[in-house]
Amino acid sequence: MPGHDGTAADRKLSDVELLARAWRVAAERHVDHRRKGSRAEPYVNHLAEVADLVAAATGGGDAELVAAAVLHDTVEDTGMSLAELDRLFGPDVAGLVAEVSDDKDLTREERKRLQVESAAAKPDRVKLLRLADKTSNLRSTTVSPPANWSLQRRRAYLDWARAVAAGMRGVNPWLEQQFDLAAAALEDRLQQEEVKT
Repeated sequence: MPGHDGTAADRKLSDVELLARAWRVAAERHVDHRRKGSRAEPYVNHLAEVADLVAAATGGGDAELVAAAVLHDTVEDTGMSLAELDRLFGPDVAGLVAEVSDDKDLTREERKRLQVESAAAKPDRVKLLRLADKTSNLRSTTVSPPANWSLQRRRAYLDWARAVAAGMRGVNPWLEQQFDLAAAALEDRLQQEEVKT
């Protein structure tokens, strides 16, 4: 039986153990992180929403993908290495996280361009994870936008998220509907604000 920091190679973790470990590691790694929005929500709220969307989209049938949803920002935002993810969670979870982690050595514009260009070629599980992440981000931008994001920046984010999602169509109708609802809600919010200005 692995200890507190046992590796995934010690023995195959049960789904419950895998998810419990993913939540513990994510909570530890993101302990001081807050969302950029005006409410400054704890970052783990975003991870919970993405994991919930993935779990619902898969009918609870893919614990590794849900674990990857919980851990999807650890490489980009906490400096956790893919090797450490592999050691703790195995190559499947580490590989999924790697697929949705942008190369921070590239400019923001280049990272965004690559997400749009590569979306259609990603495996279906990666598409599910990325679509859940974009859905959560749109929801957050609607109810708690970053204070320093102008209407123009929020509209640009919405347009970019739609461009990424366009390459992922056909992967899961329910999740695509959640994305579309989130995009429409943000669109409505932006239009309301534009009328007031």
